[in-house]
Amino acid sequence: MEFLLALIKLSPVAVLAGLMIGGFDALIAAPIATVYAAFISTVFCKKKINDIMDSCVNSAREMQIAFFILMVAYAMAEVFMSTGVGASIINMSLNVGLTARSVAVVGIIVTSILSIATGTSWGTFAACAPIFLWLNHIVGGNITLTLAAIAGGACFGDNIGLISDTTIVSSAMQQVEVSKRIRHQGFWSLGVLVTAALTFYIVSVAMGLPTTIGNAGEAISQIPAEAWASLKEQRPSSVTLLNQVKNGVPYYMAIPLVIVLVAAFRGVTTLLCLFLGIASAYGLGLVAGTVTDSHAFLNLIKSGFADAGSWVVVMMMWVAAFSGIMRTMDSFRPISKLVVKISKSVKQLMFYNGVLSIAGNAALADEMAQIVTIGPIIRELVDKNVEGSPENIAILKLRNATFSDALGVFGSQLIPWHVYIGFYLGIANAVYPLQKFVATDIIKYNFMAFIAVGSILLLTITGLDRFIPNFKIPAEPDVVLKTKNKEEGV
Repeated sequence: MEFLLALIKLSPVAVLAGLMIGGFDALIAAPIATVYAAFISTVFCKKKINDIMDSCVNSAREMQIAFFILMVAYAMAEVFMSTGVGASIINMSLNVGLTARSVAVVGIIVTSILSIATGTSWGTFAACAPIFLWLNHIVGGNITLTLAAIAGGACFGDNIGLISDTTIVSSAMQQVEVSKRIRHQGFWSLGVLVTAALTFYIVSVAMGLPTTIGNAGEAISQIPAEAWASLKEQRPSSVTLLNQVKNGVPYYMAIPLVIVLVAAFRGVTTLLCLFLGIASAYGLGLVAGTVTDSHAFLNLIKSGFADAGSWVVVMMMWVAAFSGIMRTMDSFRPISKLVVKISKSVKQLMFYNGVLSIAGNAALADEMAQIVTIGPIIRELVDKNVEGSPENIAILKLRNATFSDALGVFGSQLIPWHVYIGFYLGIANAVYPLQKFVATDIIKYNFMAFIAVGSILLLTITGLDRFIPNFKIPAEPDVVLKTKNKEEGV
C-alpha cells in the first residue's frame, strides 16, 4: 500500500511529462499538471485546499527576485540584438575568413559568445542559423555538422550567461549567487567549449571538407523571402541583427558585452550588470547610429518585459506552483531515500544528483521544469544528508546549481522530444528549406552537449574535478554523509 501511494504521489510528474512529450505547450501542460497534483494532494494526502494554495504561493514567492532579473534580462537581450551588439560580435568572428573546414568551429564560437551576450539560446539560434546554414551552403560544408555546432553553441550562454533565465533560476533554486556560480564553473565551461571546437575542426578535416572562403553578405542575400517571413514571425529582432551583419556596425558596439562580463566577474549584482548593459548599448548606439529614436529604444525594453511576462515568467509561476504542491506531498521522498541508500560518499551523492537532473529533464521535456522540480530535491539531499562547514556546503550547492542548468540545457540537445529540439528544428527548416532536418541531425554531431554532459558527471564521480580551477567539490573528511557518521557512532 505504501509503495502504491508513493507511485500515486509521483504521478503528476508523469502527467506533466506526458503532456510535454505529447506536444502541449508548457503554459498548458503546467497548469493541468498543477491542478492534477492538487487533486492528488487533496484526495490521497488529505491536504487542505488552503494549505495547497499556500504552498503554491510560497513556492512562487521564492522566485520573485528571479522574475525581476528575467524581465530585465529579456529587455537587454532585445537591446543587444537590435542595437548592434550582437552584429558586431558576429562580424568580428566572420572576418577571420570562413571555409567549409572552419564554418562549424566559428559557428560554435560565435553562438557561444552571442548567447552569453543576449542570454537567450533561442534568440541566438534564430539569429545565427540563417547566417551559418547558408554560409555552409556557399562554402560546401557539412550541413548537419554546422547545424549541431550552432545548436550546441547557442546553449552555452544559457549555462553560464549572467542574463540567462536558466542560469538565474537554477542559482536561485539552490540559493547561490549567480556571480559565484559563474566563477565556480567558469574554467570547466571554457574547457568544454575549447574541446568541442577542437573536435568540430578535427571532424571537419577528417571529412575532407574544402577550403573555399565565403562571406556573410552573400549568405544573407541568398536567404529566400519565405525564410525572412518566418524569421519575422519567430524572432523579429533577429531580422534587425541580420541586416546589421550585412550592412556592418562599428566594432565598438561589442563594448556593452565587455562591460556586462567585467561587471559580473567583479561581483556586481546581477540587476545592476543588466542595467549597465542596457545603458551602455543605448549610449554607444546613439554614437554608432543604431539607436535613432529613444522612444523606439524604450519599446525594445517594453518588448523584452512583455516576452518574459507573456511566457517565461507565467510558465515559471505555474511550474513553481506545481513544484510547491509536490514538495507539500513529499512526493520525491522515495527517490531521495533511494539516492541516500545507494550513496556511500558525498561524491556519489552529488553524482546521483546529476543523474536525477538529466533524468528529470528527459521526463519533463523542458529544462526549466526540470530546474524548478528536480532542483529542490537535490538541494534537500545535500541539506538533510551532508555535514560540513557552511563554506563547503555552499560549494556543493554551487555544483547542484551547475547540475540543474548544464544537464538541463546541454542535456536537452540529446533528447529527441525536448522542446529545445522542436524549436531548433522549426527555425532550421524555415531558414534553410533546401533540406528537411530531423532531431537526429542536431543530436548526432552535437559534440558540445556530449562533452558537457559526460564530463561533468565523470569529473564529479571520479574526483578529477580537483584539477580544474574553482571546480573542485569538497570530499571526505571535509564533508561527510550523516548516515556515515551514525554508522561510525559520531
